[in-house]
Amino acid sequence: MSSASNEPLLSARNVPEEPFTGTPPFESWGRYPRYNATIKPLHWQSDFPRVIDGVHTGVLAVGMGRSYGDVGLLKDGTLMPTTSMNRILSWDPETGLLIAESGMTLAQILDFAVPRGFFLPVTPGTKFVTLGGAIANDIHGKNHEAAGSFGGHVPMFELVRSDGTHMLCSPTENPDMFAATIGGMGLTGVITWAQLRLKPIVSRMIDYEGIQFHGIDEFLAIKKQYPHVEYTVAWLDCVGTGKNFARGVFMLGDHSKEPGELKPSGKPKLVFPMDAPGFLLNKLSISAFNTVFFHKQMKKHVITKQDYEPFFYPLDAVHKWNRMYGKRGLVQFQFAIPWEHAVEGTVAILKEITKSGLASFLAVLKTFGDVPSLGMMSFPLSGFMFALDFPIKPGITFPLMERLGDMTREFGGRLYPAKDACMTEAQFKAYYPNWERFARYKDPAITSSFWERVMGHTGGAR
Repeated sequence: MSSASNEPLLSARNVPEEPFTGTPPFESWGRYPRYNATIKPLHWQSDFPRVIDGVHTGVLAVGMGRSYGDVGLLKDGTLMPTTSMNRILSWDPETGLLIAESGMTLAQILDFAVPRGFFLPVTPGTKFVTLGGAIANDIHGKNHEAAGSFGGHVPMFELVRSDGTHMLCSPTENPDMFAATIGGMGLTGVITWAQLRLKPIVSRMIDYEGIQFHGIDEFLAIKKQYPHVEYTVAWLDCVGTGKNFARGVFMLGDHSKEPGELKPSGKPKLVFPMDAPGFLLNKLSISAFNTVFFHKQMKKHVITKQDYEPFFYPLDAVHKWNRMYGKRGLVQFQFAIPWEHAVEGTVAILKEITKSGLASFLAVLKTFGDVPSLGMMSFPLSGFMFALDFPIKPGITFPLMERLGDMTREFGGRLYPAKDACMTEAQFKAYYPNWERFARYKDPAITSSFWERVMGHTGGAR
């Protein structure tokens, strides 16, 4: 395929459900921080770098704005939304190899692929992210142990640099730039198109099991009983104390092998109507929610079939659910800690969260496997992954984030840039010792508020 071609073989079926509007001040999904930026959308592969002629501030390509912190923001710079670059360029039904422009969302890919009997090889907890964003953040999913992260299923992509250079990147062609771009936070150039290897399915349905557990040790004991299940994740009650400390629900599933309906998903109809008052999210209300969620399946062990939408994307059913955290927004704390310290580190961090008085009802625990990431700055490492959201409360939230970040470093772990608004320069450089090597591949015209912050070039978002 010619990298310069702008002619699609197929068009995306739907426009994004929640498009990147780019209205200043632009908000990330966490709604913090909020920065003004100039918006210059990319509509065609040939638009970059022509669209930034005369721009003397930094630039950054962005997708759906679903990153939580400032990795997709650039204070007083130029943001280049890519969501109009959403065309399918090639499709091979024999091999499942899709070639699409980088602004195509995972939702659009699913709408095309599922009726043809294919599914994403790796998917995060929302389908409203772009193909380019999935590569730039090397996203991970419930099947990391079996499939690794997203970049491992991308055989090739085109990268355009700000000097106009077009580079085909793969494990064998420009391999260093390939590795720098996967998980490279969009800082190495603009991905114009990418190949993606999809996986065959015969039904929308997931063979699902849900199992209640009490404590991290019981979680691990149950998990060992299911070594061959592809998708595993646990919801964790991070508020419970005493016998309820670290209780949760272990959720696992496989694509059904029983042939069934294959059709595109309907459009979600629910919208969170307004910014919730800050007082609604408190330890008492979240504790009550967690108790209801823990007992909602009524039995300790449930076996059923479930459509893939609620299994993979439960929150996508409600547009703008981030409003439930109020006008101040939220921050996410997401760590990976290696097996050597995974249990003790997770327990210690959970106790610190409980002691702080802050609470979260969106707490996810899963395990990362040994499949190596192809990106030099990729987040996953073999061990525990834990993620939870906190409402922003002045004088409380940010000091807690710094303590938790330091604890993560002490246990040999790291935080996820795509979900971060708080990590310090010292933390980042300890988490990602390859940062100096990576910096050699960064495009000189491209930067982000995250990069400026962790390089110590600004005073940070706070």
